[in-house]
Amino acid sequence: MPEFSVFKGNSIPKSLPRALRGRALRRLPPCLLLSAALGLAFAAGLRAAEIQVPAFRPGPQTQLNAPYLAPVTPVAYSVNLAVADPLGESSRKAPLQNAILHNLSFLPFIRLADPEAIPGGTLLPAASGPEMDLERFRLAGMDNLITSVWLNPYQVEIRAYEVESGRFMFGSRLDAAENGRIEDVADEFCAQFMETLTGRGDFFRASLAFVRSSGPAKRDIWVTRPTGRDLRQITNVPGNAISPAWSRDGRFIIFSHIDSQSHALGIWDSANGRMQRIRFPGNTVIGPCFTPDNKVIVGLSDGYNPGIFLLDRSFNRERKLISSRGIDVSPSVDASGSKIVFTSSRLGNPHIFMEDLKTGTTTRISFEGKYNTDPSISPDGTLVAFSRQMGDVHRIFVHDLRTGLEQQITFGPGSDEQPEFAPDSYFIAFTSTRSGQKEIYLTTRHGSEAKKVPVGRGDASFPSWGLPETERSRITPAGAPPLTN
Repeated sequence: MPEFSVFKGNSIPKSLPRALRGRALRRLPPCLLLSAALGLAFAAGLRAAEIQVPAFRPGPQTQLNAPYLAPVTPVAYSVNLAVADPLGESSRKAPLQNAILHNLSFLPFIRLADPEAIPGGTLLPAASGPEMDLERFRLAGMDNLITSVWLNPYQVEIRAYEVESGRFMFGSRLDAAENGRIEDVADEFCAQFMETLTGRGDFFRASLAFVRSSGPAKRDIWVTRPTGRDLRQITNVPGNAISPAWSRDGRFIIFSHIDSQSHALGIWDSANGRMQRIRFPGNTVIGPCFTPDNKVIVGLSDGYNPGIFLLDRSFNRERKLISSRGIDVSPSVDASGSKIVFTSSRLGNPHIFMEDLKTGTTTRISFEGKYNTDPSISPDGTLVAFSRQMGDVHRIFVHDLRTGLEQQITFGPGSDEQPEFAPDSYFIAFTSTRSGQKEIYLTTRHGSEAKKVPVGRGDASFPSWGLPETERSRITPAGAPPLTN
């Protein structure tokens, strides 16, 4: 992995609210914004309900409480970001710049500046200090600026600034001595940049497991980064591998495996690259997932309709967690391990329910529609994403457990299903046929414009997020002094 030296300005708050508000919103007094919102609400007709309008970004959210009738569009806070031309000499200069720009294009709250829109261009006389000339970026309405300078062919310093105040946000000294490290360098810098803005940088350290089809009865598990790099196949066995899920420590991927003879629980171990297959009585294994302590929750049959069972760390049945007279399958558990959401036919049609393991209380989540499936609870335990059949297609909805409000976040074209929350509880990966075949897309809990994960040809489905152990470890300092302005 690349080496970094990192310094963050002590006076920079993690959420950087001033940068995220945007220049247009900064010019409006808060009272005027509130009055306008309330005016719209009353003009549409009052309803005795309180709605929360979330900011369009991860991290701490700005919310406006007001009675409202119609569906609410999220407040689109964004960051206008300029990336200066890299200074110094290195053959790795352009590849790293392109990798950083590619990464940043996946953040819906980032608006990358067109270099032609910057008076005088993005080639600066210096990458730090008073010689930088921030005024051109202020005139172009930029909120943040990224600069870089190559000290030699193998070492680069990258800094981020708040344009309006000129404040230094943070900087990294990166060792790019090997060509293969360019993307790793870009990932870690972008993770630190996102973490500085929002408090979370998991997106650029995470991986996605998904299912790729190679024939009518052959599907295997693949792994990639959410930006589409490091694509690799991890299983190659006869039959269909579906519904992958990562262990919380990133070591295992479990999945349902179906061949011509049976259903089984598939287990892939990243420590040795091996796969094992475990069968259970009843010949039904549906939608496994890991608990925070690395046990497994899965839909199994015990002779009647499938119910939801807990397996121990040796993948043996420990006890039955959820059962009813209907079918209970597809569990998803939050990061605390206290809330499980699942699909159940206990009331007839498939709907989404939540079980509180501390209190034993079962709560119905979905009420509309006749076919609701694929539940995913956010790791922070506040939101539930699921798919709902609407005519001949599916759409993804998000239910807020705090307010009881429900919001549709995808609108096609094609069919959208199998949502999966990222570790930061902000991004959502899902399967869509909007391009004509099944592919993996990314959106956010607020329904930002979908971005395709480039994973090559062939149907791709069942996305699942993980934080492999190698990505959880912080980069070791290079031994150089911390960067300053």
